[in-house]
Amino acid sequence: MATRTKHRKPQARRVCTAETLATERIGPSFIRVTIGGPDLHDFTPMGYDQWFRLFLPRERQPGLCLPTAAQDNLWYAQYLEMSSDTRPFIRNYTVRAFRPAGAGRFGAHAEIDIDFVAHGDTGPASTWADRALPGTQIGLLDEGTMYQAPPHTNWSLLAGDESALPAIAGILRCAPRDLQGAAYIEVPHREDIRELGEPAGVRVHWLPRDSPTRRIGALATEAVRGARLPGENVYAFVAGEQQLASGIRRHLVRDRGFDKSDITFTGYWRVGRAASS
Repeated sequence: MATRTKHRKPQARRVCTAETLATERIGPSFIRVTIGGPDLHDFTPMGYDQWFRLFLPRERQPGLCLPTAAQDNLWYAQYLEMSSDTRPFIRNYTVRAFRPAGAGRFGAHAEIDIDFVAHGDTGPASTWADRALPGTQIGLLDEGTMYQAPPHTNWSLLAGDESALPAIAGILRCAPRDLQGAAYIEVPHREDIRELGEPAGVRVHWLPRDSPTRRIGALATEAVRGARLPGENVYAFVAGEQQLASGIRRHLVRDRGFDKSDITFTGYWRVGRAASS
C-alpha cells in the first residue's frame, strides 16, 4: 500500500497578514472571528479541514512582527530569533469558511471565518478572540489539509471534541454527496449543536457533555468503541484532545484491525493546555 503524507500542502504559500473585521458568539462554547484584507488575495481555499498557523499579537505589543520565510525550517527559525517582547503567539486553526474578494460580507477583500473554542482567559487565543477589536492585525501561514481518504475506502469515520468541530464541519461540507459514514462530535453543551450540511449517507452523532466534571473526550471515545462499523474499506479521521485522538486510534488498530495508514489522527491539545480549533 502506498504511503501517504500526513499533510496535503498548498502549491504555494507565504506568511500573509489580515485584520479583524467582526466577532460573533455562535453558542455557549464558540466565538467566530472574521478576518480579511487585501493580503489574502492569493490565499487558495482547499476545503475540508484546511488549517493554518495563526500569529497573534501579545498584549501591549507595539506591532505585529512576523517571519518572512514560509518553509517550515526557516519560518520557525526566524520566529525563535525574535525577542520575547516582539514574538507573537502562534496557534493552529481551521478555515471555517472562505469568501473570495467581491463575495465578502464586510468589504471588498477576501474573508476567512475562524471558530474559536471559548475558554475565557485560560489561553492566549481564546482571550484574544473574546477581546478582538476590528482592525487588529494578525498573520497566518497556510498549512493545507490532513483529511485524505484513500481510494480503496468508501466509508468515513469522523470523531472529535469541540476543538475538532470546525475541521469535521469543513470535511462534511466538502465531502462528495454520496459519501457514506458517521461522525461522533463531543461538545460541552446541547446548545452547541448546529446544522452541518452533511451528505445524506453520513449520520452525525452529537455528544453533549452537559457537565463540567465529565472528562473531555470520554463520550466520543465510548461512542466509537460501541459503534457498528463496516468490516473493511473504512477511513478514520480523529482529532481533538490528545488522549481522545490517540485512544480512538489505538482502539481502531488493536481492536478493529484497522491499517494505520487508513487513520488520520491529530492531538490538537492536551488537558491543562488551551485548545486550537
